[in-house]
Amino acid sequence: MNALSPVTAPKARSFRLEPRQPAASHEEERLHRKQRLAATFRLFGRYGFDQGLAGHVTARDPEFPEQYWINPLGVHFSQIRTSDLQLVDHDGNILIGNRPINTAGFTIHSALHKARPDVIAAAHTHSTYGKAFSALGTPLLPLTQDSCAFYESHSVFDPFSGVVLDDSEGERLAKTLGSHKAIILQNHGLLTVGDSVEAAAWWFITMDNAAHAQLLAQAAGPVKPIAPDIARKTAAQVGTDLGGYFSFQPLWDWIVAQEPDLLD
Repeated sequence: MNALSPVTAPKARSFRLEPRQPAASHEEERLHRKQRLAATFRLFGRYGFDQGLAGHVTARDPEFPEQYWINPLGVHFSQIRTSDLQLVDHDGNILIGNRPINTAGFTIHSALHKARPDVIAAAHTHSTYGKAFSALGTPLLPLTQDSCAFYESHSVFDPFSGVVLDDSEGERLAKTLGSHKAIILQNHGLLTVGDSVEAAAWWFITMDNAAHAQLLAQAAGPVKPIAPDIARKTAAQVGTDLGGYFSFQPLWDWIVAQEPDLLD
């Protein structure tokens, strides 16, 4: 550049995150959901959410909405691939797959998918902080910006009545969830839902984190919750399923780069 030439300031540019465009076919959408479901299990394995045979995440099939994809029983979250996922119907019949499934997972998810046609995915594991917090039998407090995502959008399912194996218990759980994005299963753990696999997965990850944060804060001393009007305003900013979808994207990029075999 000539020393005498004037320096032109660069023009300001703006960017924004763009929502995902609809899939061109049922096959394309099915693959998308299954790949994100497999990625969710890999991430949950990284977060330490696995616990023996417990834990299940489901994704509704785009072509056959009365059927959904679920993890096979006895396969560690950290080893699940897209091709391992099994397709089941509301009666518990395994339509695709050659392993058993978690009976409690079927009972819970079947009831949720029946009651909430808007729910594409649901996630439940026996995460440590989720279990610890569930023993309090209380909702999350709006203590942080992140926990505000669940303000007036989660409920508590009580009392604990054992492993959910009865259809009536699944129906009661779905009724307690109502139109919310999450439910605290007393003495059991957390469960989240979303209008995409990405949103349901993100809500579980961040709800477990919010439970952890509240346990730490309350152990340190008296807490100061966010005022209801501010918590409600913040929930509208950070608690949308689209926000959950976007929040999952960095995790998707990272886990696929780290463990590309999940796409197999």
